Amino acid sequence: MNPRGGIPLHAFQACALGQTRRPLQDRGRRLPPDATAAGPVYPHIPLYETSSREFALTDEDLMRVALDEAAKAGELGEVPIGCAISAGDAVIARAHNRRETDQDPTAHAEILALRAAAEKLGNWRLEGVTVASTLEPCPMCAGALVASRAGRLIFGAYDPKAGATATLYNLVQDPRLNHEVEVAGGVLGDECSDLLSNFFATLRRSR
Repeated sequence: MNPRGGIPLHAFQACALGQTRRPLQDRGRRLPPDATAAGPVYPHIPLYETSSREFALTDEDLMRVALDEAAKAGELGEVPIGCAISAGDAVIARAHNRRETDQDPTAHAEILALRAAAEKLGNWRLEGVTVASTLEPCPMCAGALVASRAGRLIFGAYDPKAGATATLYNLVQDPRLNHEVEVAGGVLGDECSDLLSNFFATLRRSR
């Protein structure tokens, strides 16, 4: 079953990929071609590897905030997807999937977090922020990332049926659009994938 609707659980495995139009530098190093990694390896997408960083808030820290939000969604009976947004070393917004709770088809975690961040900053332009999502964003959320002028996206598990930032499409780095977002995938990918798999396993047992 697909968190966005209709694909088998095994498809939601950890994504050890990242994608960027320029080197990740201090944000991560590209693995050598023969390196092993969980999940499929796309030859055109540089792999993400954790590296030390000088400032306090790391990608893993921000993703753990997103994972906390995803857990909250699961407690509500929602598909456990979470999002967190940072500006510098501060987490300025966080949200989780509320599509069923609000009966709102746009209430994905990323959309709600982007709205909260814009309200926090008093500006719809979110230039320079980092957005962390536990699942690769869908086309709607990818479009919102471009529209908000977000600086950077990190995601955990990839989505082979709706992923629009690495797998099916790469909307956030389409040169025909007026903004491009730096992307790194597979950040805490195992934990993000496991959260989804466990949710659907529990759901199946309850039926």
